[in-house]
Amino acid sequence: MKFPQSLQNKISNRKENNALRVLKPQSQLVDFASNDYLGFSKCESIFNKSHQFLVDKQIIQNGATGSRLLSGNHELFELTENFIANFHQAETALLFNSGYDANVGFFSTVPERNDIILYDELCHASIRDGIQLSLAKSYKFKHNNLENLEELILRFQSETIEIYIVTESVFSMDGDSPDIKKIALLSKKHKALLVVDEAHALGALGEKGEGLVQSLEVQDDIFARIMTFGKGLGCHGSAILGSNQLREYLINFCRSFIYTTALSPHAVATILVAYQELNLSQDKIQKLKENSLYFDNLCINWDGYKPNNSSIKSIVISGNSKVKETAHFLQKNGFGVKPILSPTVPEGQERLRFCLHSYNSKDEIKQVLDLLANL
Repeated sequence: MKFPQSLQNKISNRKENNALRVLKPQSQLVDFASNDYLGFSKCESIFNKSHQFLVDKQIIQNGATGSRLLSGNHELFELTENFIANFHQAETALLFNSGYDANVGFFSTVPERNDIILYDELCHASIRDGIQLSLAKSYKFKHNNLENLEELILRFQSETIEIYIVTESVFSMDGDSPDIKKIALLSKKHKALLVVDEAHALGALGEKGEGLVQSLEVQDDIFARIMTFGKGLGCHGSAILGSNQLREYLINFCRSFIYTTALSPHAVATILVAYQELNLSQDKIQKLKENSLYFDNLCINWDGYKPNNSSIKSIVISGNSKVKETAHFLQKNGFGVKPILSPTVPEGQERLRFCLHSYNSKDEIKQVLDLLANL
């Protein structure tokens, strides 16, 4: 079967630049790579409770059987969405199959023709993909730069259009956060609509892992929050939090919601039980925060290292070959640390990306950083 030469050339170019992506089996190394911040993906209690929940409800169903608008709207959806909305102090929550589905669906659907989307230049690929599908005009602002953001707002402000401001509460490569309070004030001042992706904050920030927005008590100033469950909750799916009107609009017009088979009852039960577990996991959340501070303190004098409050830590090692070699050395010594290569990050900004967890010990953190320091 013929394979297009132009596509083969792209693969060859990736190989030449030492940037080819390949699938590898899960490792048994000390985990500094996964997004499973609280260890929920392997939590026996969540596994058992979700199974028992289905048994108690006499739910014996492997799949949803269709989209929620056809045959897949199991009673568990409403129960889970109500719990999530109450947990996050939002009017409503609408479940999606993944964070990618939620972002692509929201940004391709809600901002309309002639509206303006202003997004942080380091926003996730799923946000960018949704924006590309939108009929709205979009412009990026400099990373976490509120002056540049306000300049753009003033340039495009009009009585006849909506301006959407888009950012993340924790950015996935650097682990840093914007000044959400100031951005919320800015959006209110200029009557813009603020959208915050909380994928890497859920489970990791706030007293109960509720995310950055709630911990700062600005949830009432946010037009929409995207909560993703494949990270801190250790399961699958996502939810968009917002008003009753937003929920109704998404149900009627969001293609990634309308035209896909719904999550299975088992997946929805797992989300519900994971949220219930989050209510009981202050000790794990506190341990995660302690590990973050411990990591920062050990790296504070390293050139170019920037501490943050999140579970994501980056150490820049320029060059795909160099950072891959360094990661391989750490892996050979028992530590699962992943290299982040260009073009995922800009050339020259290749890095080791450490994801910390509540189950990492301080000894493990010190050992891996000692290995890195002595290279």
